[in-house]
Amino acid sequence: MPTNVLVPRLGEGVEEVTVTRWLKKVGDPIEELEALLEVNTDKVDTEIPSPVSGIVLQLLMEEGQVAVVGSMLAVIGEKGIQVKEQSGPMQEQLPTGSQPETQSSAPGQGAATAVERELGFISPVVARIAAEHGLDLQSVKGSGLGGRITKNDVLAIIEDKSKLELAQRPLTGTPAADQTDGASETFAPNQSEGDRIIKHSAIRKSIAEHMLASKRTSPHVLTVMEVDMSRVTAHRAANKEAFARDGANLTYTAYFMNAIVTGLKSHPMANSSWSEAGVVVHAAINIGMAASLGEDGLIVPVIKGADGLSLLGMARAVNDLAERARSRKLKPDEVKGGTFTLTNHGVSGSLFAMPIINQPQCGILGVGALQKRAVVVTDTGGNDAIAIRLMVYLSYVFDHRILDGASADWFLAKVKQTLEKWGS
Repeated sequence: MPTNVLVPRLGEGVEEVTVTRWLKKVGDPIEELEALLEVNTDKVDTEIPSPVSGIVLQLLMEEGQVAVVGSMLAVIGEKGIQVKEQSGPMQEQLPTGSQPETQSSAPGQGAATAVERELGFISPVVARIAAEHGLDLQSVKGSGLGGRITKNDVLAIIEDKSKLELAQRPLTGTPAADQTDGASETFAPNQSEGDRIIKHSAIRKSIAEHMLASKRTSPHVLTVMEVDMSRVTAHRAANKEAFARDGANLTYTAYFMNAIVTGLKSHPMANSSWSEAGVVVHAAINIGMAASLGEDGLIVPVIKGADGLSLLGMARAVNDLAERARSRKLKPDEVKGGTFTLTNHGVSGSLFAMPIINQPQCGILGVGALQKRAVVVTDTGGNDAIAIRLMVYLSYVFDHRILDGASADWFLAKVKQTLEKWGS
């Protein structure tokens, strides 16, 4: 009996996933618990295993498509089983015999239709675009799963056709904007000959949507302070080997995280979110830590209960989440529930920046590059001198609906004080 593979609930609050990659195709054998496909939810890639052993009979979702929890993804069963056709965006299934010839109901087209290739499922969007531009889908080579014709396949042909027509038109003084047919504008308004289009990944789309929503939601304000990292540097040098024996790499990030905890405890309004009912001051301190995924963007795993961690515990948590973020092994729940975020933009040499708030949080702290600089220091007798110190800029962006300049500076000053007096 065929088994339906459904979208599982991958975490609290996860209502939909994006199909990123099928690991099996129709006709492939698969073992129970073997990975069938990869999906993405909130920038976390997760493999969905097969619930049974058998043959992949049918795939119902296309790569890049969004599927809600509980919807059907595929059908698995024994080879040769007749699968009932499912309604959905994909209708690819294992052949169980010869397919009957399709006869056209249009007058005079019956003979021609019999020799036409089977197009498979054509989405309403693809059909509409093709009809609007008079495009014969029989001439389109599909790049989708199983040769399916996708929207991008159709738009690419329309774009090429538009360029060819534009190049063959005589120069009449008509503005170039009037010589385009609209298809090119829909496809890529600023595309020129020789340009290439890189399709948006699920992660890149998620980042774009989240960042735009944040800028539309919160009035962002930036405040910057400079911190002398001399005491932190000395403490790290004295304790790095001991931490390594306990299985932790003592990074500067652990110090920044603990300093943020101290700042949030002293100024709870910085650990809050805006709502129409009022400002929600969070009891838990859950700090997100932005981690780079290379060209794919970034992800923000969350250290939950950060206020209950010692420096050693924080270092272990930072190491674990950073490593699993890079290896794409985070769980969906591990990127949710943050109440504050730290981003270390200084790893590439940036001195200070204006990060975008991770909604619905009140603020985000950016850490610049650590840099030795000549600064003025004052001794206990009030005498000034020039000294070389390891300095860093902290860029704090906050939601001006919740915090004003003075209260934001109080929080940041507490973080600065914690770092500059470390171990004293």
